[in-house]
Amino acid sequence: MTHVEDELTTQPECWQRAADEAPGHLAALPAPGERVAIVGCGTSWFMAQAAAALREQAGQGETDAFAASEFPHGRRYDRVLTLTRSGTTTEVLDLLARLRADGVPTTAVTADPDTPVMEAADRVVVLAYADERSVVQTRFATTALTLLRAHLGLHPEEAVADARTALATPLPEGLVDRTQFTFLGKGWTVGLANEAALKMREASLSWTEAYPAMEYRHGPISVSTHSTATWMLGEAPAGLAEQVRGTGALWVAEGLDPLAELVRAQRLAVAVAVARSLDPDSPRHLTRSVILADAPA
Repeated sequence: MTHVEDELTTQPECWQRAADEAPGHLAALPAPGERVAIVGCGTSWFMAQAAAALREQAGQGETDAFAASEFPHGRRYDRVLTLTRSGTTTEVLDLLARLRADGVPTTAVTADPDTPVMEAADRVVVLAYADERSVVQTRFATTALTLLRAHLGLHPEEAVADARTALATPLPEGLVDRTQFTFLGKGWTVGLANEAALKMREASLSWTEAYPAMEYRHGPISVSTHSTATWMLGEAPAGLAEQVRGTGALWVAEGLDPLAELVRAQRLAVAVAVARSLDPDSPRHLTRSVILADAPA
């Protein structure tokens, strides 16, 4: 078993722990009414997108999501929350240093308590039990998002059970044999769709795309064919399933909690990688953390 396979199977337990511990992190996480930015890189950026949409959905305040390198300096925020598994990513550390100089309160959610982010952020939440050996992120990302969902009061009781179902249920027949994978979301699940597509690219070198579900009709559906799998994370817009099936594509929508659906997409990424004789633990050209030498401030 690869590291990533082992790590993704532990997500139900990690989610339950994060949900249980969320009340203890009240002071570190955004308070209702604060204007907040959530930032990250790669997978963490997509989790930031999902968390930002959820926070606004909950009516807790204006919330933006940015890649750390694209943060709009000069825009006022009451708090900036960074998601960083390794605690060493150059863009995140550079951003935290500049925010401290500007007097902006910061919080970091990380997996490693022995990294520079512990000193770079004003407050830190450590999810050490969700750390990973694989380059490819699975459980840290979903556990961090579960923490934020629970903090917002939006962690449903069925999410953990659905994650177990996602791990135990076979993938749809013929799914692994598809050559093009499209992931769709709506609202907060657009971030999950982006992350599912990234997992497929990283682990299996697949042709993958992600869109807001309603946007799929505005052009992208034109490339769907019998070799395509189109996967909806969350509730699909009316009529979309029929349109997708009309292209010959395989429509996937199992009705689990959307975060549990992401777990199934993680499993697919590993399965396709194995079928193609690839190592999902060590995707080509990637490292566990991006650390830039002589990076510009």
